[in-house]
Amino acid sequence: MSQTSVLAPVAGRAVRLEDVPDPVFSAGMVGYGAAIDPPRGVIEAVAPVSGRLLKLMPHAYVVLTADGVGVLVHLGLDTVTLNGDGFTAHVSQGDDVTAGQVVIGYDVPAVEAKGLNPIVAVVVMDERVPENVTLSAAVTAGADIECGASLFTANKVRKD
Repeated sequence: MSQTSVLAPVAGRAVRLEDVPDPVFSAGMVGYGAAIDPPRGVIEAVAPVSGRLLKLMPHAYVVLTADGVGVLVHLGLDTVTLNGDGFTAHVSQGDDVTAGQVVIGYDVPAVEAKGLNPIVAVVVMDERVPENVTLSAAVTAGADIECGASLFTANKVRKD
């Protein structure tokens, strides 16, 4: 069993994934994890794990660890409709990133001004077993979490 510690890519109030008001995330269709309701300001979203930036879009990114764990960070709900407005990439797709490295600048007030929810979903891509994700105490309590603090642990059975 490999364990991957997934860090909070932004500060804010930790939220259980099932409480995210979007069925794609709340039902675990993309994978399981947690979410963060971010502070209302211009913030920087960081890499939740070290690895290769597999996918980089203005509003979302996926980091693939050396163990093959893909972690998606999705900034806001339905933010794909903004066509990049409110987001500033600081790295390029294919780059190697270190946990805690700034990936995207996120203008939360601009997203809210467009009537969209700014919540940040963080999920293990294609994880179909919710029990393989161990939530941090901050998530289970719905407490405030610092950027870079442990959000959850992804447990993966090794296929040796």
